[in-house]
Amino acid sequence: MSLRSLFAFAGLLFAPVALLTAAAPSRPPNIVVFLADDAGWGDYGINGNQLARTPNIDSIGRDGAQFDRFYVCAVCAPTRAEFLTGRYHPRGGVRGVSTGLERLNTDEKTLADSLKARGYATGAFGKWHNGSQWPYHPMARGFDEYYGHTSGHWGEYFDPPLEHNGKMVRESGYIVDLCTDKSLDFIERNRAKPFLCYIPFSTPHSPWAAPEKNWKNFKDTKLVQFATDPALEDADHTRCAHAMLENQDGNVGRVLRKLDTLGLRENTIVIYFSDNGPNSFRWTGGMKGRKGSVDEGGVRSPLLVRWPGKIKPGAMIRDIAGAIDLLPTLTALAGVPRVGTKPLDGVDLSPLLLGTAPSLPQRVIFNHQNGQVSARSQTHRLDSRGVLYDMVADPGQTKDVTTEQAAVAEKLSAAVLAWRKDVLGVTPPAVSEATRNKGKNKGKADNYVIPDDRAFSVGYAEFPWSPLPARDGVPHGGVKRSGSAPNSSYFVNWKTTEDRITWDIDVHTAGIYDVTIDYTCRVPDAGATIELSFKTAQLTGQVTPGWDPPLYTNQDTLPRPAGESQMKDFRPLVLGTVQLEKGRGPLTLRALQIPGASVMDVRRVNLTLRK
Repeated sequence: MSLRSLFAFAGLLFAPVALLTAAAPSRPPNIVVFLADDAGWGDYGINGNQLARTPNIDSIGRDGAQFDRFYVCAVCAPTRAEFLTGRYHPRGGVRGVSTGLERLNTDEKTLADSLKARGYATGAFGKWHNGSQWPYHPMARGFDEYYGHTSGHWGEYFDPPLEHNGKMVRESGYIVDLCTDKSLDFIERNRAKPFLCYIPFSTPHSPWAAPEKNWKNFKDTKLVQFATDPALEDADHTRCAHAMLENQDGNVGRVLRKLDTLGLRENTIVIYFSDNGPNSFRWTGGMKGRKGSVDEGGVRSPLLVRWPGKIKPGAMIRDIAGAIDLLPTLTALAGVPRVGTKPLDGVDLSPLLLGTAPSLPQRVIFNHQNGQVSARSQTHRLDSRGVLYDMVADPGQTKDVTTEQAAVAEKLSAAVLAWRKDVLGVTPPAVSEATRNKGKNKGKADNYVIPDDRAFSVGYAEFPWSPLPARDGVPHGGVKRSGSAPNSSYFVNWKTTEDRITWDIDVHTAGIYDVTIDYTCRVPDAGATIELSFKTAQLTGQVTPGWDPPLYTNQDTLPRPAGESQMKDFRPLVLGTVQLEKGRGPLTLRALQIPGASVMDVRRVNLTLRK
């Protein structure tokens, strides 16, 4: 029996419905998508936050529609995958945020693929977080242009090194301002044709780094609203999150004004949402959970949608909805057929936005993080421990009603089991949801992580540069990462000839590759002989000259969270060229001779296929 038929008994049906969609205009509408990183539902003025300074973001909802209960994922990369594909993230191979788990399978088709196929110009400007190497790179996923960082976490918000269409460039300015600059240029250049402009901001994700002018507006502000558990709140983290969001709001305003200036306001759909709950304990309107949690506060996001003349200003949509719904909704509004044949998990919300239907059929939305699954109906949430909450009477998830509303609990438990089998391909072997609901093992969450056996791809002629950052490598011996958060880390403590670093790679094209290593090295330690090898190929060279820059001191407004690396200025070490054969295996970097105390610190190995 299919998953959808299993839901029929509960009236929680994903079955197709005859939905009215917008008639395509003579020129399809432009689409601008703003995606915040680690901002919670409660971080905005439109949702009642008294500290927030978000007038431009709020205006999108006031001039258009606001969704009351919109759900994303507990962490960053899964939400991005669900937005791009309209499918639950494990279906597309996205199971984490780093070490390759963030990559979206190449057989998945994206919103950009669909729009590009119909003549849209497509650009992405900011944090990608669904794969760095081709064919996971955004320019392989339907985007004509890309500027930003493909990694999930970027440790340099001021004067950052960023990628532009496959080349790293050192910029001057604040990361959100820079990405917005590029998006404005993209809109200007493509104003005569329909475009998709995707702006996934890097903030308010840590590090806690805001422009000084924004920090000054908040650093001495007294908090008047607090986290659900006030004892867990760090007031300065809350202030800095709002300073970063104020900066973000200013950049949203720049884009909205550009649309006005170019006469594009009326024919542009603008949406704004975030990728998970807040990254610190701060006000969420009393909800339970924050980033990383599949409770309400960890997965509820704002969703604001504006299309002048089509969407009624000030509309409040009460139906539950999720990131999985954005692709079918936007393609329907644009009158564009979807590319790809895989079944969607999301539904078209355009009847709600256009006012052609008061509501949609009842449904369940599932939230998943590292094997933990919660289920949200219009009225209830079954948490990852199998505990039921009445979200109408108890939006803060404070009262267990599993026994009191046993029929609802059983139906949602059965739905979760069916979802696990269909989407994760696993059934919990130890305890059934029904048994847990009767009190045995209550409070324990299932945690089933599906392993990832994909290698890191190298060597595509259409995108010759293959970056292999420390995030994707494995340290051996005494080598370790500079921080426990891999995304923006580098390898340190390389001191012996027994130490090595490996990357599991799959060479797509046999050929000659230029090899450079982004490195630093204490000046007295310069001169180590190193070897890079793959299968039968070997390349040796020396670590010279020494380059030992200080750690940056211009990055942080507040102390960097534990585990996050302080960054520095890495430079390219030109190692030479190597002939690589096609196939999969470990790429190994080791030292043959070490005249000093250490070899070098390594941020990234770069392999570039010669044409």
